[in-house]
Amino acid sequence: MDTAIDFLYLSEPDMIKAGVKDMDACISAMEDMLILVKKGDYMMGGENHNSHGCMVSFPDDPQFPGMPKNTQERRFMAMPAYLGGKYQVAGVKWYGSNMENKEKGLPRSILMLTLTDKDTGAPLAFMSANLLSAYRTGGIPGVGAKYLARKDSETAAIIGPGVMGKTSLAAFAATCPKLHRIKIKGRGQRSIDAFIRFVKEEYPQFDEILVCESVEEAVRDSDVISFTSTVKSGDDEKIELSFPYVKAEWVKPGAFISLPSAARFDDDFLTKCKLVVDNQKLYEAWAAEYPYPTYPKMGIIGCKFKDLVYEGKLKEDRITDITDIVEGEKPGRTRDDEIIVYSVGGMPVEDIAWGCSVYRKAKELGIGASLNLWEKPEMA
Repeated sequence: MDTAIDFLYLSEPDMIKAGVKDMDACISAMEDMLILVKKGDYMMGGENHNSHGCMVSFPDDPQFPGMPKNTQERRFMAMPAYLGGKYQVAGVKWYGSNMENKEKGLPRSILMLTLTDKDTGAPLAFMSANLLSAYRTGGIPGVGAKYLARKDSETAAIIGPGVMGKTSLAAFAATCPKLHRIKIKGRGQRSIDAFIRFVKEEYPQFDEILVCESVEEAVRDSDVISFTSTVKSGDDEKIELSFPYVKAEWVKPGAFISLPSAARFDDDFLTKCKLVVDNQKLYEAWAAEYPYPTYPKMGIIGCKFKDLVYEGKLKEDRITDITDIVEGEKPGRTRDDEIIVYSVGGMPVEDIAWGCSVYRKAKELGIGASLNLWEKPEMA
């Protein structure tokens, strides 16, 4: 028997060469993945097989020397999944996160993805996943914009001009060809300047770049609105009050609001909008893992939708799965003035879909380094 196992290592430069930043291809992979999820040809963690992942967080006041202390965004997380269809692969994204990384010139989170053979569990690839994760996070809003944004959209607003803001804009540019004006609301000049450079270098079709002083200024008159700012989450219900607040009167009729991050809306406003999520079962899993009120703990607007159902303010059937719209089973936009709020939760099957796509491209092009696990296992 041939017991040798080799796997492909892909650094971040390797990932770029293999097309990890190809947003059109990423959106296509995300759409394909969503259809597989609807069919049920996938598995994620947890009892209902839809868990976002398993997280290790730290206490505010550790009792042991060397144990990390809780700070903003400090955690470790494993996000395992299997995806069928044309992928037929399992894997796990692992990352450590700490906002203090930025003081060292590092990303807030440092991510790696392992792809494994679905039958033996043998590693197929070990790859840098910061760009992978960033682009798949933008790809899901891209699917939403493709089916839900007005085709004549001209103005995009990015509240939170970080990594998620950049890839969300990339997705909007790919799916809304008439966009030419960008409004930016950030907290620090450094991130705003970096975002402006990104837009000028990568997306010259944006001939107007407006820096806004407030969320209101960014939201008003915008056709496509994205909230991608970092927020705190936790058990304290008052945390929701810290989320960026949007008044109904600020929102342009017909706006598409994409939320990979948190924002706060009045309940009456949400109950009058079309509410769309990336995968209903993900929010059911969160509601089970983090019982009502779920939204302050998770900061993903789909959890707020579920909280409204719990409170009797919203009927369950008012929440639409994006895949039902993609496959034509339910209508997408029904009026030019319809406001659509789209929740993006983030699922490990997204990493598997895009990671597998980039891995196969790398193999085709001969990119990456082949590493040997063993020729023969010592204790088989």
